[in-house]
Amino acid sequence: MNTAQFIPKILSEKIEKASFTWQTPSNIALVKYWGKSNPQIPKNASISFTLNNCHTITTIEFVKKKTTKEVAFDLFFEGREKEEFKPKIAEFFKRVQEYCPYIFDYKMTINSENSFPHSSGIASSASGLSAIAMCLMNLEQELNSDLTQEFINQKASFLARLGSGSASRSIEGPLVVWGNHPEIEGSSDLFGIQFPYKVHTIFENYQDAILLVDKGEKQVSSTVGHNLMYNHPYAANRFQQANENLTKISKILQQGNVKDFINLVESEALTLHAMMLTSNPYFILMKPNTLEIINKIWEYRAAKDSNICFTLDAGANVHVLYPANEKEAVNHFIENELANYCQKKQYIYDSVGFGAKKA
Repeated sequence: MNTAQFIPKILSEKIEKASFTWQTPSNIALVKYWGKSNPQIPKNASISFTLNNCHTITTIEFVKKKTTKEVAFDLFFEGREKEEFKPKIAEFFKRVQEYCPYIFDYKMTINSENSFPHSSGIASSASGLSAIAMCLMNLEQELNSDLTQEFINQKASFLARLGSGSASRSIEGPLVVWGNHPEIEGSSDLFGIQFPYKVHTIFENYQDAILLVDKGEKQVSSTVGHNLMYNHPYAANRFQQANENLTKISKILQQGNVKDFINLVESEALTLHAMMLTSNPYFILMKPNTLEIINKIWEYRAAKDSNICFTLDAGANVHVLYPANEKEAVNHFIENELANYCQKKQYIYDSVGFGAKKA
């Protein structure tokens, strides 16, 4: 794999001080990534909807300093210094230092805020680390004006992946593929790419209502969950199934077959949780209300001949997916029925988005 392309060759020394602000979204996988090898290489390809309203806004101020062997940074989250977040970001800088050697030349002050509650089960690491990656690439662009936007996005995805695999899918939109796949042109294990084929209009402006079933910290982190796939009895079959499902969903997205989309997306969500139920040690991230919501969605779909469906992340929350032409009816169903199964009746309306934006 060619990672050398991401090591900068020539950088100007002229930037004394700079500040960049980026808004980057979370994403929700349709075909799931669960299982990896080092360094953050996925065991199967995945595809996600980029979200819009669930995002992180990050500002990094860079001030030139004497070059040292340590990366110097302060981290503020929603206006407060957050020492407990620093180890994860320090580890991220350690992983990217070969590709961003200029981070040793600057003191960085990072200010971050989310549009959604932290630890709400929404992938904040995806939006948070992709935002930092875009700020780093903005500085690199100032140090080397020859960089193309395509390269900037590609390298930002590459860097974000080193912090959190799913973060590689938060740079662009509305659909992003991460992981090498023989039938997806340009796909790579190193970075995410925009889904390269024309998508049927039914999937444009697709809606995602995130039902906050449990806003607490997960009992098992995603990193631990991924590692449990190493000796998992069903791992090899799962990786094969995911790659086959990516082939199928590629055709579905192009042809607009919503019924097949529903079947595949819900199957992927339940398979992800089946991997957790059958790992050793085993664990359950769904809550009773997760299952209540799933059953209510199935009842509603049958009764109304609706194209509503669900997917799940590695947690208890439910992402309700539906076409824009059902927005009014489904939103009414969410407000009047599904909200009763949410923690404090909280949910977030979102829809597919187009990736990182400079703020």
